[in-house]
Amino acid sequence: LLLTRMRDGFGLLFEQGAHGLRQLAADYSRCRQLAVDERSFYCIAGSADRTASVLKIDRDSGETSVLAGGEQPLPDTQLSRPQSLYFPTGQGESAHAYLYLPNNAEYCGMPGERPPLVVFVHGGPTSACYPVFDPRIQFWTQRGFAVVDVNYRGSSGFGRAYRHRLREQWGVLDVEDACQAVHALAVGGQIDPSRVFIRGSSAGGYTALCALVASDLFRGGASLYGVSDPLALRRVTHKFEADYLDWLIGDPQKNPERYDERAPLRNAERITAPVIFFQGGQDAVVLPEQTESMVAQLRTGGVEVAYRLYPQERHGFRDAANLADALEREWRFYQRLL
Repeated sequence: LLLTRMRDGFGLLFEQGAHGLRQLAADYSRCRQLAVDERSFYCIAGSADRTASVLKIDRDSGETSVLAGGEQPLPDTQLSRPQSLYFPTGQGESAHAYLYLPNNAEYCGMPGERPPLVVFVHGGPTSACYPVFDPRIQFWTQRGFAVVDVNYRGSSGFGRAYRHRLREQWGVLDVEDACQAVHALAVGGQIDPSRVFIRGSSAGGYTALCALVASDLFRGGASLYGVSDPLALRRVTHKFEADYLDWLIGDPQKNPERYDERAPLRNAERITAPVIFFQGGQDAVVLPEQTESMVAQLRTGGVEVAYRLYPQERHGFRDAANLADALEREWRFYQRLL
């Protein structure tokens, strides 16, 4: 049996054979797309310092060779590596995150200065973030920001009970955990709590907007094709996820108040921090009209807002130029707020 096992968010590869359990590809922290033939195992593997690799693993010796990928875009002196972090969330529970501290050999902050922080919120929402090389994270750490990538309660890879904590709690527990991650890092003296930003895409954008509604911790935020109206999402979602929102929030017929309480669009007046929005013009999941309604509400309330529409993009940007443009615009937006 060839399998991956999650340990503190690390997806490790093992072979279960007649003589017990043997770890394979120990230098890699996420292994997926497992395959096998008579002589070798194969997988797509990620690690903290390299791009994704296609691995070939000898079934007898366990020797690993890279068939494709595996480039190292940054030298060790420029690379920020993930630090696994557990932090308390209250009532005896805890949540998980990866902390990336700023690292650039050519530049450093002022003596005694603590770095600003960008909170990454993954999509899904019952997905997860992994300790693998992510050029978006390195973009921020190269520019003097710390990044905390949060596996809030409800994320996959930490057991069924942890994942099921998000049942009917989306927009509540994920927001609490994003905020508690900031508190933990502030108490530990690792970040400047007066310069914190939150960002996410799709379901992560929803959590980011909800956090901006619920808390004044954040100097600003970014929503990339993020959900601002769960009911509108429920009306257009595809068949595979038809009842997903009922599990995440509740039956809208029985619990309509939850959808009002947890819709950033209906609580936009509570957001005071500046927000930048990115949207695909061909998005059929989060329609442009949903994001544009949120932008209009915030502008009516006098909140500083930036909005960028990419006419040909869908739900999840693909064009390299657009991805680069969005990162650059988000960084410049935060720079003005520091």
